[in-house]
Amino acid sequence: MSSRMRLWLVAVGGAGLAALLVAACLDLPRFGGDRHPYGDRAVEASLSRHTANTVASVTFDQRAFDTLGEMSILFAAVLGSVVLLRQTRDEHRAVPEPAAVSRPVLRYALLVLPVALLTGLYVVAHGQVSPGGGFQGGVVAATALHLLYLGADYRALERVRPVAPYEAGDALAASAYLVTGLAALLAGSAFLANTLLPYGTFNTLASGGTVPLLNAAIGMEVACAVVVLLAGFLDQAVEIEDAGESGESDERDESGESDESGESGDGHDASDERGK
Repeated sequence: MSSRMRLWLVAVGGAGLAALLVAACLDLPRFGGDRHPYGDRAVEASLSRHTANTVASVTFDQRAFDTLGEMSILFAAVLGSVVLLRQTRDEHRAVPEPAAVSRPVLRYALLVLPVALLTGLYVVAHGQVSPGGGFQGGVVAATALHLLYLGADYRALERVRPVAPYEAGDALAASAYLVTGLAALLAGSAFLANTLLPYGTFNTLASGGTVPLLNAAIGMEVACAVVVLLAGFLDQAVEIEDAGESGESDERDESGESDESGESGDGHDASDERGK
């Protein structure tokens, strides 16, 4: 196929997609009007399944399959980053040297760390009854750990952040989401349908059926994924060095030593000549 034909295909496909989007937008309810068919249905479904947070009901119940796609995108992104940022044969690890941290930064980072971590876990646990959820709480919990890097040093972060358990946690959380959907399928319902558990008492942590389970799985997956992702980038920036760079530094050291020895040798010869 020629490049001209490919351009025509792209133009025709883009024009068709644009026409469909315009037709869909023209049929949307008027902004600010009293007709909200999608919102009314979402709220009705949320209340019927005892989920106080309508957004969580949409994310983990009414459109749980879409959330599976979003989780898969994040999982694939982390997997690709781990593969691309892995240590190669021409690289080696250098022990990071601790940098001087001012006392106010150290003090407040260590004070905020447990508060931020608890806040992230709280947002995940209360995702079905209040604003927030697994995506937001997972990011807060993951970034809270990295306050050790800001307030202490990289080695302190590594002690509380071994990468292997977080990689396993990421895989287990993604698997838990899939298993919950398959369990509903085996029970005779649709994939990821909210029919496995009782809906419980409205506005409690045990309400919403499978919404709390899927929300917790997403929170764990996002937290572990962000930790693994940041670990790859921080390792490249702090620990992993290219062999060529280390070789160049060694050559510079050797050349510096040889220059110094040469200079001292010349001075010795000149003093000998003067002595003679």
